[in-house]
Amino acid sequence: MINGDVEAKGEAIKTEQGSEQEIKIYRIRWFILGLFVLYSASNSMAWLQFSIIADVVVKYYGVSTTWVDWTSIIYMALYIPFIFPGSYLLEKLGLRKSVIIGMVGTCVGSWIKVGAVHPDRFWLAFIGQTVIAFSQVFILSVPAKLAAVWFGPSQVSSACSIGVFGNQLGIAIGFLVPPLIVKNSSTIEENTKEFYILFVTMSVFTTILLVLILMFFKTSPRSPPSFAAAQQESSAEVHFITSLKNLVKNRNFMFLLGAYGINTGIFYAISTLLNQIVLHYYPNASVDAGWMGLVIVVAGMGGSVCCGILLDRFHKFKETTLMVYACSAIAMIAFTFTLSKGIYVVYIICALLGSHRVSDLEIGEAKIKLCFRFFMTGLLPVGFELAVELTYPESEGTSAGLLNLACNLFGIIFTTLYSALFYSIGDVWADIIMCVMLVIGTVVTACINSDLRRQAANSASALNNDPNF
Repeated sequence: MINGDVEAKGEAIKTEQGSEQEIKIYRIRWFILGLFVLYSASNSMAWLQFSIIADVVVKYYGVSTTWVDWTSIIYMALYIPFIFPGSYLLEKLGLRKSVIIGMVGTCVGSWIKVGAVHPDRFWLAFIGQTVIAFSQVFILSVPAKLAAVWFGPSQVSSACSIGVFGNQLGIAIGFLVPPLIVKNSSTIEENTKEFYILFVTMSVFTTILLVLILMFFKTSPRSPPSFAAAQQESSAEVHFITSLKNLVKNRNFMFLLGAYGINTGIFYAISTLLNQIVLHYYPNASVDAGWMGLVIVVAGMGGSVCCGILLDRFHKFKETTLMVYACSAIAMIAFTFTLSKGIYVVYIICALLGSHRVSDLEIGEAKIKLCFRFFMTGLLPVGFELAVELTYPESEGTSAGLLNLACNLFGIIFTTLYSALFYSIGDVWADIIMCVMLVIGTVVTACINSDLRRQAANSASALNNDPNF
């Protein structure tokens, strides 16, 4: 059975159009979600593949750190102009075709980079990175859409958080693996072999995943998992431009758009420049920079999943968003002023957090960042789900696309700003400015009204179809 066994079956309900629609939840939804997690990870692992080993890339290819930064920034730069056609295609083509397009692009870009393993071929490596970055347009808007199409009301937020988890898993791998394989201490000849291992491994993985997606990934189940999903299925088709206009006119969504963009844009900036920040304090610590990235991203994945579970259980979307945002700002402030106090404060924090060696200061710094990253990444699924609640019955893919547009726009701005400040006046002032922006984002988040339209739709359906009502 292509849609899998039915795990739960509800009564037939009446949509607003008067037609009856049976509600079913299928077991195969978890397999579909798992495929998407791997798909998302395969793309995001390339995002910081060059940036986290910036020192090696500069030496091997003979390019400036600015060009290395652009291997990350290109992800954000391409997303901005292409998210509108990408969101349109997601609605027109459906999940399966959109995912296949993104997976093909990721696979092709990965194999292009295999051919770029030569000191004179950075241009080819950049082309491969660009192809993969373009494919991201068909990924970032999917988690909220997939969760709504396949999962019932009691699991939709958790499913969305797991979908976001895939992106973070890829970033974690992108932080950890390149420094372990490609080493700064190696000769040019040794680096050539190491780059081959790195790029071929990724290419083989994406090829296998492409085959699995072609074989098994489906657009939707035969029957919707909730009244909200059934209502969207039965509604008359809304023109994409009309949907965009409705979103822009939604005051609460526009507040969320700005706040969400600020928070995630700051994370993009710090992640892109992590190697350069670490090496500024600890020369020859490229591998440690990778481990730091892994630690803070793994913490973030935990934050994503925890927040998704909280939303499914308590449905406090605005309150959870505000709490997570405020904690991100507080943690960033603590991080900034702890670093400015110097080695002794860092050592004390290392001791309190369980680091047993004074020399492992970079590990201590990673642990300081851990709580900051936990809350910042926790905002990702919370923001997606709050956007869906505020904008229902508009498409989840369109609202998520606009959120990601804001993320990438602010990401370019903050990455450029942070880099300029870092090299001109130091990291402390750069961090202070990021703290101010997070405080502003917290205030903007507090201005959002808790207008949970999807929850209201599901609650109204439950009452209307209750025989005792």
